[in-house]
Parts: sequence; C-alpha cells; structure tokens
Amino acid sequence: MSVLVELTMFPMDKGVSVSPYVARIVKIIRDSGLSCKLGPMGSCIEGDWEDVMLVVGDCYRELEKDCDRIYMMMKADCRKNAQDRLNGKIKSVEEKLKLNKISDPKEA
Repeated sequence: MSVLVELTMFPMDKGVSVSPYVARIVKIIRDSGLSCKLGPMGSCIEGDWEDVMLVVGDCYRELEKDCDRIYMMMKADCRKNAQDRLNGKIKSVEEKLKLNKISDPKEA
C-alpha cells in the first residue's frame, strides 16, 4: 500500500529560527531515496508504509539527540495500487481547473 505523508517536525526549545534543525530532517528525508517534496510548512514523503515510517522515526531520533521538546504533526493518505501521488494529485486538480476554466479571483 502506498502512503503519502505530510510531515512537520521541529524543536520547540531552540528559539525563533529553527531552520538548521529542519534542514537536518530534510537531509534525512532526501537521503532516504523516497519521493519527497519540501514545502513551506512541512515535507511530503511517498512510499510504502514501513519505509516512510522508518524515515519519520529517523527524523525524530535526529532531533532527539539535542532537543528537549519536539513538535510533530503528520497527515497520511494510504491508497492501494497507487503511485506518484506526490505529483499526480496536484496534476489532477490543475487539469480540472483547466477543464472548468476556473480562473484566479485576483485576475477578475
């Protein structure tokens, strides 16, 4: 079963800017070899459940080394016989926008 996870994780005890810690997590995700995409509020990871959960655990353990409080939020969408949903879900919506000629309200 394919799982698409959006993961947000950062320390809560390291001040206002936590990007150095987030970068450590993103490196783990990218080095995993799983499909992934960095976003402004989290990272999306796609793969088999076991593989994705292993990466999530690795991210947690990385921060656990030097962080006393860790915030984590994870959303998951599991689907049988599905692949490349990281790109496919976006493409599907964009195609429907074109078909329905839905325009950006700012352009009106």
